[in-house]
Amino acid sequence: MALKEKIEQDLNEAVKKKYEVNSLVLRQLLAVILNKEKEKRFKINKEKSEISEEDLGEESRLTDEEIIEVIFSEVKKGKEAISEFEKGERRDLVEKEKKELEILQKYLPEQLLEEEIEELAKETIERIGAKEAKDMGKVMTELIPQVKGRAEGGVVSKIVKELLEK
Repeated sequence: MALKEKIEQDLNEAVKKKYEVNSLVLRQLLAVILNKEKEKRFKINKEKSEISEEDLGEESRLTDEEIIEVIFSEVKKGKEAISEFEKGERRDLVEKEKKELEILQKYLPEQLLEEEIEELAKETIERIGAKEAKDMGKVMTELIPQVKGRAEGGVVSKIVKELLEK
């Protein structure tokens, strides 16, 4: 089952069981996914003006990987919001955001541990022969596709930087 279909199915179940927070979060997520599909549809239509409506609809549908990127982006926004709410001492909103993040994270692949990221980074550094901090871009270019959707870019960047500075 495709990820979008799973989200839609879970939304229907949440609505039936009257889980308000789940319903809200999944509706918001599906709205973001729909907007991304519209953006993709517009780009495709601009590039291939002679494409049929059916083919356009098919090509503009987001893949599971693209949906994971959307979810990852929403999780990142949620974490930033939590940080801001903590600064403003808004415990109520912090708790609300944390509940919403829990729901979103169910749809992400299992996240890599820092030790696993470090291992992948060491292998990449060795493979491309990076020796100093100025090689970080090369390392990140190789490493990011390997961890995409399973680790935050900031964490990966921090680990690579630490390894290159040793």
